[in-house]
Amino acid sequence: MEILIWLGAAVTLGGLALLVWCILRVMKARRAGMSDDALRAELQKVVPVNTGALFLSVIGLMMVILGIAFS
Repeated sequence: MEILIWLGAAVTLGGLALLVWCILRVMKARRAGMSDDALRAELQKVVPVNTGALFLSVIGLMMVILGIAFS
């Protein structure tokens, strides 16, 4: 079950990396001085990626917990 722990950690880190990417993309859009409509459109593009990143992080943490529980 050690492999499940490491795979879960890798999935979690991938999700966290995507979360950081989402944060940086939104910060870049805010600093660009876009209009409200353009900023809203940019945020609507980021929301699905952000949700997927959160999902990946949760799944990875669940894999780690299962790996610890089964070992």
